[in-house]
Amino acid sequence: MGKRRDVYRVLVGKPDRKSPLGRPRRRWEDNINMDLQEVGCGGMDWFKVAQDRDRCQAFVKTVMNHLGVSQNEGKFLAS
Repeated sequence: MGKRRDVYRVLVGKPDRKSPLGRPRRRWEDNINMDLQEVGCGGMDWFKVAQDRDRCQAFVKTVMNHLGVSQNEGKFLAS
């Protein structure tokens, strides 16, 4: 009987608790997606790129060259 009432509440749209006020918290993945969109690579599957070390390092170097980051700063960021 309890499950029926829960299903009814969902269908009618009357949940037991209220949702928190404000916008949802930003997740770590959301920050990565926003950064990739800023560089112009918004549609790529960054998770697969991150799993391949050589491909990831090549991608980071390409983005750093695109943004004009100097080699000294790049060595600091890569370590």
